[in-house]
Amino acid sequence: MQKPKHLKPGDTVAVVSLSSGSLGEPTSVHKYTLAKERLAREWDLNLIAMPNALKGRDYVYRHPEARAADLMAAFSDDSIRAVICAIGGDDTVRLLPYVDFDVLRSHPKIFTGFSDSTTNHFMMQKAGLVSYYGLSLMCDLAEYGEMNEYSRDLFERTLLRPQQRLDIPCSPYTCPDDDRVPWAEENVGRRRNRYPNMGYEVLQGRGMVRGPLLGGCLDVFPQLWGTTLWPAAEDWEGKLLLLETSEVNMPEEYLIWYLRTLQAQGVLHRIKGIVMGRPAHNEKYEPYKEALLRVLRIEARLPELPVLYNVNVGHAYPIGVFPLGLEYSVDCEAKTLTLEEPATN
Repeated sequence: MQKPKHLKPGDTVAVVSLSSGSLGEPTSVHKYTLAKERLAREWDLNLIAMPNALKGRDYVYRHPEARAADLMAAFSDDSIRAVICAIGGDDTVRLLPYVDFDVLRSHPKIFTGFSDSTTNHFMMQKAGLVSYYGLSLMCDLAEYGEMNEYSRDLFERTLLRPQQRLDIPCSPYTCPDDDRVPWAEENVGRRRNRYPNMGYEVLQGRGMVRGPLLGGCLDVFPQLWGTTLWPAAEDWEGKLLLLETSEVNMPEEYLIWYLRTLQAQGVLHRIKGIVMGRPAHNEKYEPYKEALLRVLRIEARLPELPVLYNVNVGHAYPIGVFPLGLEYSVDCEAKTLTLEEPATN
């Protein structure tokens, strides 16, 4: 896997709208301005928008080829050092016919996003590139009030000042999705409420396991199954499976069905462990645990497969930055998650 160079002062980063075009809506474009000013002021980074990124929901929806053109142009331009997704959505898979994997492979650079950007991360995986799950522009870099210290710290220690070995703590606070501050210019100065977080939970497993991290938002997986983006069963051998769920708040029955599909594909019996995010909605915290353990223990007969739960990834505010394709360790006794190599060069 090719690992890109870290960001440094003066670098240019580009925002792309590869799924929803909400960043370009009149009610939301202030998020672009907020992120641009913050990146310049705090890290001396120059944010630019690719040509179609601010054209709004309707245009972006109707033109997946334009979205893909932005992605290809951003990777082809060697003056751009990082590509940041504006937001998620639900139809990134429509870009697949227009993506040139040779372009991605020939121009490795930082790529960040989560949720429906899971599809893009599997594109990067197919191209042999390390990518970074987390940090969309609208949710994180343009957070109201100020960027929370948890996300800021992991952003800096992965993409700006990479550490030789990075312990990734569980955030001491959290905030459910239904308690977020509505996006509107009059709310720019408001901060989200914070509630105590309980720390990592080890649902099952013992000792320490290591492996490259691969995965994303489970809601997106069904759109990828059967496409050229989805890894073959043998490609999951020795991996740590990253799972998180979206604000859609899927019933736990859906979680069971998707996990059963992973079992039927042979994925669950090849991986070394599961790293699973905190649900976006508090009421799913226990039901999702029960669903996961039901499939693993009863149906897949994997009662010893390590599972680290309540991770700050994806839709679990606040979120970290998780390089995909790099080596991690999970210590079941110490309840720790560690990136075992620098996130960037």
